[in-house]
Amino acid sequence: MKRFATGLAALALAVPAAAQETQAAADEPRVLAVVAHPDDEVIFAPVLSSLRAEGADVSIVYATSGDAGPGVSDMEKGEELAQYREGEALCASETLGLGRPVFWRLGDGTLGTNAHHPGSPAQRFLEQLEALVEKERPDLVFTWGPDGGYGHADHRMVGALVAQVLQRLDAPRPILLYAGIPKGTKPAIPQLADWGETAPELLDVTFPYSAEDLAAAARAVQCHRSQFDAETRAGLIPLFHTSIWRGKGHFRYAFPVMSLLPLEPPETVRD
Repeated sequence: MKRFATGLAALALAVPAAAQETQAAADEPRVLAVVAHPDDEVIFAPVLSSLRAEGADVSIVYATSGDAGPGVSDMEKGEELAQYREGEALCASETLGLGRPVFWRLGDGTLGTNAHHPGSPAQRFLEQLEALVEKERPDLVFTWGPDGGYGHADHRMVGALVAQVLQRLDAPRPILLYAGIPKGTKPAIPQLADWGETAPELLDVTFPYSAEDLAAAARAVQCHRSQFDAETRAGLIPLFHTSIWRGKGHFRYAFPVMSLLPLEPPETVRD
């Protein structure tokens, strides 16, 4: 806990001192990972495990339950698949030591449909995230960046909608971080060919993880049997560790660092 609560610089977050004091005031820093589908948390699973091990209260919000994505299973799309994938997500959170995940069940593949219309999945997402942020007051939020990983529309929409909610909050607001793959680290395999990359200098936030966190992430991937075959489940985390992560997760700020601080009142102008 001390590594998080006594200052974000200890986790490679170079936030000004006033923001660090705000973090230090929290007995148990609150971390949310907001993603589109069960299994999306894999991209930063060791980091979530590490933060929890340090004493942060960490949980995952799933906008959809993946009811349209059978993955490698032979299940039909729909309610039964959604329930099955929620069970896999619950297994993953428990394996990583996290709090119980939140499921909004907004419909896999629907977040971009008529997004500006009242009552649309996107509008419901906004309403539910606003309420959750008001209730939980998170210190740190992880989500997809503009590339959505590999361009998935639900991933892109989740990242954009999270930013829309947080950007209008008064400072100090939660730190919003986008996960990224440093350019030049992506393995040359067909499964990752469409994944986006980010210039390394833009990924100015890193979170180290331990061997125990890596092992927890590897066990958590085993929960997602409907999405990955046995070979992929066994090799995914070691592959990411040796190529992309190399001992730390990579992120970038969604907002300028100074936007984390409350604004100082302007000095009085005297004649």
